[in-house]
Amino acid sequence: MTPPDERRTVAAIGRALRHRNYRLFFIGQGTSLIGTWLTRVATAWLVFRLTHSAWLLGVVGFAGQLPTFLVTPLAGVLVDRWNRHRVLVVTQALALVQSALLAAFTLSGKITVWHVVLLAAFQALINAFDTPARQAFVVEMIDAREDLANAIALNSSMVNGARLIGPSIAGVLIAAVGEGWCFAVDAVSYLAVIASLLAMRVALRPRAPSRARLLGELSEGARYVWSFPPIRAILLLLAFVSFSAVPYTVLMPVFASNVLGGGPNTLGLLMAATGAGAVVGVLSLAARRSVLGLGRTLSIAGGLFGAALIAFSLSRWVWLSAALLALVGGGMMVQMAASNTLLQTLVDEDKRGRVMSFYAMAFFGTMPFGSLAAGWLGARIGAPATVFWGGVATLAAVGLFVRALPGLRRHARPIYVRLGILPEIAEGVNQAAEVTRPPED
Repeated sequence: MTPPDERRTVAAIGRALRHRNYRLFFIGQGTSLIGTWLTRVATAWLVFRLTHSAWLLGVVGFAGQLPTFLVTPLAGVLVDRWNRHRVLVVTQALALVQSALLAAFTLSGKITVWHVVLLAAFQALINAFDTPARQAFVVEMIDAREDLANAIALNSSMVNGARLIGPSIAGVLIAAVGEGWCFAVDAVSYLAVIASLLAMRVALRPRAPSRARLLGELSEGARYVWSFPPIRAILLLLAFVSFSAVPYTVLMPVFASNVLGGGPNTLGLLMAATGAGAVVGVLSLAARRSVLGLGRTLSIAGGLFGAALIAFSLSRWVWLSAALLALVGGGMMVQMAASNTLLQTLVDEDKRGRVMSFYAMAFFGTMPFGSLAAGWLGARIGAPATVFWGGVATLAAVGLFVRALPGLRRHARPIYVRLGILPEIAEGVNQAAEVTRPPED
C-alpha cells in the first residue's frame, strides 16, 4: 500500500485539477504544447539545415520574439479590459493558421529562411496577447486562491512535460519525413486547446469601465511595477537571465551537430533532457503548500541554472551534456515558475493583466536581443564560449538578488498578512487590535 504521506504529496501536486475549467485547460493545452515543441525543434533544425549559420539562428530567434517585446505592454492593458477567455480562443485559432502556413511552405518545397522569419514574427505577435491573457486567466479558472500556486506550477510542468515528449518525437519525425510534418501535427494539435476553451463554463466577470486612455493605463501599470520593490526585483532578474542565459536554446543545433557530432536525433535528446529536468523541478514546486520561502527557492534555482550552463558549455560527451541540460532545465523553469507565482500572489487584481504583460516582456521580450547576441557571439567566439559567459552573467545577477532578498521580504510581508498567507502574524495583528480598541460605552 502507498504510505499516507506519499498519498498526501501526490494529492497536493494535483489539487488544482479539482477545478473543472482548469482541468479542461490542462488537458487541451498539454496536447497542444507537444505540437508547439515539435515546431520549435523543427524550426531550429530547418534553419540550420538551410543555412548552417549560427547568426541566422539568432536572427530567427530575434524575429520570433521582438514583437512580443514591443507589443506585450499594450496588450496587457487590453487584456485587463477584454474578456480573457475570448482572447485565448482567438489567439489559439491564429496560432493554428501560423503552423499550417509553415507546413504548407515546407511540404511544398518552397520554404526559405525568410518565410520562417516572417512567420516567426507573426507567432510572436500572437504571443504578445496570448501570454498575458493566459497567465491572468489562470486566476479565473481557479475558485480557491490557495490552489493558485499549485495551478501555476502545474502549468510549468505541463509546458515542460511537452518539452520532454515533443523534441523526442520531433527528432524521429525530422529524420523520417522532414520538418514539414512536424508543423502539420502542430497545426492539428491546436484543435485540442480550442475545444477545451469552448467547453469551459466561464462566468462573465464584470469589469469596471475604463475612463483612462490606453497609454495612461500603460503608464499606471509601469509605475506600479517599478514602485514596488519585490515585483521590480523579480522582473529585473528574470529579464537579465532571459537576455544572457535563456538564448542558449538557439545554439542547440550547433551543439548537436558541430560540438557533439550528432544530428536531429541528438538535438531531440538534448531538448528532451532539458524538459525532463524542468518537469522534475516544477513538480517539486507544485507539491509546496505555501508561497513562503519561494524567494529563496527562486535564488537557488537561478544559481543552479547558471552553474549548470557553465558545465554544459565545457562538456564534449553527449550523455554528460544531456544530464547537465536536465539541471539547466530544472533551474530555469523553477526560477520562472517561482517568479510567476510570487507575482500572481503580490499583484492587485485590477492590474493583473498589465503586470503579467511585463512578466511576459521580461521573460519572452528580452529573448530576441539575447538570441541576436547569442547568434552573433556564437559565430565569432563559438557556441561553447557564448553559453559559458551567459552562465557567469546569470550567477552574478542571482548574487545581487540574494543580497536584496531580506529587504524584499519586508515589503511583501504586509500583503501576505492581508491575504492570510501569514496567518500567525495576521492573528497577532487582530489580537493587538483587540487590545488597543477603545472600550464601548
